[in-house]
Amino acid sequence: MHLIVGLGNPGKRYEKTRHNIGFLVLDALVKKEAVNNPSISWKLSKKHNAEIAEIPYKNNKVLLAKPMTYMNDSGQSVHLLLQYFKIPKKNLLIVHDEKDLPLGTSKVQTDRGAAGHNGITSIIQHIGTQKFTRIRIGIASKNEKKMTNTAQFVLGKFGLFEKKLVQESIENSIQKIYNFLS
Repeated sequence: MHLIVGLGNPGKRYEKTRHNIGFLVLDALVKKEAVNNPSISWKLSKKHNAEIAEIPYKNNKVLLAKPMTYMNDSGQSVHLLLQYFKIPKKNLLIVHDEKDLPLGTSKVQTDRGAAGHNGITSIIQHIGTQKFTRIRIGIASKNEKKMTNTAQFVLGKFGLFEKKLVQESIENSIQKIYNFLS
């Protein structure tokens, strides 16, 4: 079994913000998978403090999760899911925003530090290692002045002219998830 976790913040206030790109990717993946299997949908798991969905992939189960703990406490939910489902850490993939990469780009990396990302810091602290794989999705603006206040920037919504790049990033990230699973 694999665990794919999209990072973000729960609630209407944070929908479609830069910080929630991990949620957006997994929502798009669930929607794509549900075309052929309408029973695939998000369910709230209070036990794991996450919305979860399960998809089949090449005769294996893949658990998708969106922690409902808020970004800075994501590790709590990730730890609970790994333990409960007995998923090896090498089968963990985290999908998250990266303000140090340009919008429209992404990188797959393994065994990297948090680089100031509070959600990743929380995961590393809770699971006791940084030896897991991440898809870092670029959210940086071409206008560096917009990024002066990091919290305000990452909690802001994507602009009209950014939406095409966001959609391309989401589709590209879904392909990277499939590659990870292969």
